Amino acid sequence: MVSRIFLVIASLSASFSALSDPLDDVIEHWLSQEFTVSTLSPAEQAEELRWFHRAAQPYRGMTIRVVSERIDTHTYESSVLTKAFEDVTGIRVVHEITGEDDLVKKIQAQMDTGLNIYDGYINDTDFIGTHYRRQKTLVLSDYMNGAGKAFTLPTLDLEDFIGLGFGTAPDGKLYQLPDQQFANLYWYRHDWFSRPDLRRRFFDIYGYPLGVPQNWSAYEDIAEFFSDHVQEIDGVQVWGHMDYGRTDPSLGWRISDAWLSLAGMGDTGLPNGLPVDDWGIRVDGCHPVGASVVRGGALNGPAAIYAVETYIRWLKRFAPPQARELTFTSAGEWAARGQVAQQVFWYTAFLPAMTDPDAAVTDDNGNPLWRVAPSPRGAYWEEGMKSGYQDAGAWTFLTSTPDDRLAAAWLYAQFTVSKTVSLKKLLVGLTPIRQSDIESDTFAEHAGKLGGLVEFYRSQARYVWTPTGTNVPDYPALSGLWWHHISRAIRGDDSVENVMTAMAADFDERLSTIARHQGRLCEPRLNKPETARHWLSLPGAPKAARDTKPKPMTLPHEEAIRLWQSHAD
Repeated sequence: MVSRIFLVIASLSASFSALSDPLDDVIEHWLSQEFTVSTLSPAEQAEELRWFHRAAQPYRGMTIRVVSERIDTHTYESSVLTKAFEDVTGIRVVHEITGEDDLVKKIQAQMDTGLNIYDGYINDTDFIGTHYRRQKTLVLSDYMNGAGKAFTLPTLDLEDFIGLGFGTAPDGKLYQLPDQQFANLYWYRHDWFSRPDLRRRFFDIYGYPLGVPQNWSAYEDIAEFFSDHVQEIDGVQVWGHMDYGRTDPSLGWRISDAWLSLAGMGDTGLPNGLPVDDWGIRVDGCHPVGASVVRGGALNGPAAIYAVETYIRWLKRFAPPQARELTFTSAGEWAARGQVAQQVFWYTAFLPAMTDPDAAVTDDNGNPLWRVAPSPRGAYWEEGMKSGYQDAGAWTFLTSTPDDRLAAAWLYAQFTVSKTVSLKKLLVGLTPIRQSDIESDTFAEHAGKLGGLVEFYRSQARYVWTPTGTNVPDYPALSGLWWHHISRAIRGDDSVENVMTAMAADFDERLSTIARHQGRLCEPRLNKPETARHWLSLPGAPKAARDTKPKPMTLPHEEAIRLWQSHAD
């Protein structure tokens, strides 16, 4: 009798299971196990996932390929979000992770050949000038209102994206949808800066308080203090500066990602300086007219030379010897060892390593021993200029992608930035894209562990930390020049002035080549050469030589953070 009852129960259970919707089980699994935080309610999350399931019906069983650079955010997408998306939609995604230089080569190859190599790219908005001019990139604002309307998430909420302007071209149209953002800020050991013995010693030597440096003069003093005077803390050797200098494509980004702008090379005006931008390129209207001083650019002007000379001097004098052989990635991981006092050029993409409870830069409770603050500026910087660099990786699609593969890839792209997913992705990779996530109580609860990141993204300062802008007409054609030339200066093959002059001449030559391509919008129109004296005597960039050692200035961390809050919209 008992066995018969169990058989009846088992039969009824199987019947109910057969009647249930498998999609409900999938949704319940992902919402309870992974997407446990969101600015949406669970019911709203479930409805978003059901929309993806319905919209993907024509493409179930398809496999698509996308590619992105190597940071924690994209690793999460590749390892977790692809599985969730396939469970919900039936579309398999091969999400490849590669180096930034390789990513640039891949998207350039598809633009040049017209072959569909990948169905989607998470491509930096540094390319916006390229995408606008070459007209090989899908205009997302047109697609969402046209052929892609049926595949565009009703709750995508474009106005919620904080970096939408970075992927918008001069024609006012959206070419790239933000997937992640990370800024380049000043990083330092707050616990060391707070020690009374070190503070007294610093003041005795330099005559002003140890604090967050507001200019490069103070940064250099602090670097010298820890490298030359302190040398060792708690029995461990320490250095006053961290950087990287290996001959590698990432060396180019070390300089091109607004280092020259932080020195004050370009003009005032946001987002990048006008008419001379943070790459030293002058434009007339939308037409690049030259990078060298003799054509009105600033790439080999006094401010640019000062910037590169300072970078090399600090690298060789104050950074660990290993720094000269490190790249963007390895340098970011190295700082978490706890042997450096500060880093003037630190990407917040490396926050996951800094927040690891086992890292040498967290205390026994997992709290950070470090802080981030506004970047110190060089001697040529002026009010009204951008204050730093912000990387904005964004979904980018090329017109050579077949319609069905494009629609499927567009669905996956939206999934990775949907409100169902975005807050959890923010907590994993710490690269925010949505205002709603930034303002959420969940993000605020993590402020104590993030050393100032929450304060930065809740301030208006994030609008003056900007990517490369529209003055750069062909990012793939120009970006490689940076690291090839800068590496010669690091090795001592030639003086910085000669290296920068050679690079500026190469920029002009590349601009001239780009100008010969037919059918490009806002093509370069090079100025005829004038004397350097002519351009340096005019207001704005290129700027004549000035005193590069102004009075050093520092602030307590709390006051430095308030500077972020003071930025206007």
